[in-house]
Order: sequence, then structure tokens, then C-alpha cells
Amino acid sequence: MILGNLANIETIQKAHPGFAAAFDFLRRTKLGDLPAGRVEIDGARLFAVVNRRDGLGQAGAKLEIHKRYIDIQYSVSQPDVIGWKPTSACRNAGKPFDTEKDAGTFADAPDVWVKIPVGCFGIYFPEDAHAPLGSDGPIDKVIVKVAVDW
Repeated sequence: MILGNLANIETIQKAHPGFAAAFDFLRRTKLGDLPAGRVEIDGARLFAVVNRRDGLGQAGAKLEIHKRYIDIQYSVSQPDVIGWKPTSACRNAGKPFDTEKDAGTFADAPDVWVKIPVGCFGIYFPEDAHAPLGSDGPIDKVIVKVAVDW
């Protein structure tokens, strides 16, 4: 997991060849004007999901994993609280991994909860089980999905 903001991405965007395009999208797009749902950026390699909804709270948020995509979860005008635990430390299966949706869940509790302030992002790799929507209030965020195999 990486926590950061758009003002300090020079080093972070070198970590993956798709990050430069992902951060360019976050910097140049009027994110508050986007409708909820999927936004195409570069086909299956890079797309975004706009998520505006009420959070589930820490008791309701579940650890999820992805194998084909890295999540960049960016808080637009409302923060989110996201739980984290190494995927390798998860022991209690939740929903079985769905290859088509590239998602599975665990019933484990996160090791830590991190608030993602407005204007900041969390990056979650396949090694990072993460529990988004941990806030109790409204959430306004964009999740940029970056293909692991660029």
C-alpha cells in the first residue's frame, strides 16, 4: 500500500508503467463532474470507477483483493477510511475469488485503518487486501484500475 497526494507523485509513478497515465487522468479531469460508474481511459489496461455513496463503516467494510488490477483510490470531495492487511496474512475466506470480476473477499479484520483525505490516494496492489468504504458518512471517490500486466 502507498499513501500519497497528487503534488508528490514523481517517485510513485515510476513504480508501474501505467501510473503516469493514471495520475494524469486524476490531475487533468474534473472529477467532481463525472457521473457515477465506469469511465474509460485506455481500454482494459486503465479505467476508472466513480463511487459516490454512503460508507459502510468499519464494521461493514470487507477486505477485498484483486489479481489483475492495482487500485488507486482517490478521495475527491469526501474522505474514505480504508482498512489494510497483507493478502498473505488473510486466513478467513469471504466471497470466493471471481476471476471475471477480479475480486474476492476475506472475513479477516484489517490490521490498520487509514483515512484517505480529500486530494489524497491509496494505492493497493494484489498483495494488499483492502477494505474500502470504511467511512460512516458520504464518500466521493474515484478508483483508477491499472492493469498489473501493462
